[in-house]
Amino acid sequence: MGKAPEMAAVGGATRTAAFTALAAVAPMSWGTTYLVTSEFLPPDRPLLSGVLRTLPAGLAVLLVTRMVPRGRWWWRSAVLGLLNIGAFNALLFVAAYRLPGGVAATLISMQPLLVAGLAVVLLGERPTTWRLGWGVAGVAGVALMVLRGEASFDLLGVVAGVAAAASMATGIVLIKRWGQPNDAGLLSFTGWQLAAGGLLVVPLAVIAEGPLPELDTAAIGGYAWLAIVGTLVAYVLWFQGVGRLPVAAVSFLVLLSPAVATALGWLVLGQPLTTLQTVGFVVAMVSILGAQLTPQGARALLSTTPRTSHSATR
Repeated sequence: MGKAPEMAAVGGATRTAAFTALAAVAPMSWGTTYLVTSEFLPPDRPLLSGVLRTLPAGLAVLLVTRMVPRGRWWWRSAVLGLLNIGAFNALLFVAAYRLPGGVAATLISMQPLLVAGLAVVLLGERPTTWRLGWGVAGVAGVALMVLRGEASFDLLGVVAGVAAAASMATGIVLIKRWGQPNDAGLLSFTGWQLAAGGLLVVPLAVIAEGPLPELDTAAIGGYAWLAIVGTLVAYVLWFQGVGRLPVAAVSFLVLLSPAVATALGWLVLGQPLTTLQTVGFVVAMVSILGAQLTPQGARALLSTTPRTSHSATR
């Protein structure tokens, strides 16, 4: 009988690890945004890029599921769609167009700290010193990894980067506060937000950027990648993780985005990777891992291998 609680604990830990791994796919795919934007998309079209990334995916989901929000989920979907999709993607593209990828990524990496602050206000959850420490370490790791000495700071780009991080941080905490609708599946819930977020940005994109320009094959491929992999697949997995994992822990996964962006710059664009950047990469990865654990869990993890080796020798 004593093994039953232990087996349940192991099963729970395995499920948590699985949901964490699946949720991590989202920020990893978002890390490709900087490369795709700079190499394949038409210049100076941040709002258009946000619309083409989100609206087609959202409408496709609505056509497949044939389910629309009910009751209060109409306005909740609009709010979440604006925060998680529309405003976030539009602001992200503004930052990506106006700032070096490293500066934009460092600003977005502030999200775990913003989530911790918002969780106090909206969820009544006080952040632990453990996770706040890892949050600061994560930002420092990303800064080491992606910032360059010649990096330029455009004021509008900086404001857009901080606002993008704040927008998604608010959306994450509100999903945790409101939960997900009982009468709709995860795919429908994601589609509502994608469609709402995209539609809310369309008027602004038309006014600010004019009609759709002619797109070449590279741009079409870039938008298709961002819409299918970087949006539809990514957000389904992301919202699943937000719903099932601790809000403070899942927010740290966004640090994978600049890590992937840095790796792609090295592998695809031939950008050099310095020792300092490698240190930053390691610090960011350790911060993500540390935030998934409690201090007790970290001590147990570190002590498992020595105890196992000792038992084996006996």
